[in-house]
Amino acid sequence: MHDKKKGATVPTESLNTLQPTLDKATRQIDIGIKEDNRKQVVALLQPVLANLSLIYTKTRNYHWNLTGPRFHTLHLFLEEQYKALQEASDEVAERIRSVGGFSIGTMQEFIDQSILKEEPGVRPPVDLMIQNLLTDHETIIKGLREDIDKCDDELEDTGTADFLTGLMEDHEKLAWMLRAHLEDHTQRTDA
Repeated sequence: MHDKKKGATVPTESLNTLQPTLDKATRQIDIGIKEDNRKQVVALLQPVLANLSLIYTKTRNYHWNLTGPRFHTLHLFLEEQYKALQEASDEVAERIRSVGGFSIGTMQEFIDQSILKEEPGVRPPVDLMIQNLLTDHETIIKGLREDIDKCDDELEDTGTADFLTGLMEDHEKLAWMLRAHLEDHTQRTDA
């Protein structure tokens, strides 16, 4: 292997003898959170990842299959939403790794661990699509509030509590945007 910085070649034998040490060092995590608490944080984050994966898939499905006079506007709007959800999923998986766990990653695991439900083969009208996504975001937000409290109070992991707070705020914004699409603008009563 060639080290570009030093211009030296490291013999393969050296890499082979270093590898077990590097693996062992990688597994030792000393970030100020007890091992049992870290395991509980990982267990708490897996359903968060599962929920994101399901709402991402549902948002993408609706993006592909919506019809009607608002098609173009909603098609672009849902694309923005699923891209944000995809990024959030990646961040949750990375948080799981940063506290020493391995994230789930199969559709079956996502379905098994999510509190959200799918409706295979169902193509609801556009407003019901938006309402379904809004309901899912609100469900996720309520769950995140509980997870934040548990991380902060019981598991002594303010980093994950802060991370989840940011994620909750992102879901609140996505929910607000969905809610705005459902408002009846012809019946406004504000001054």
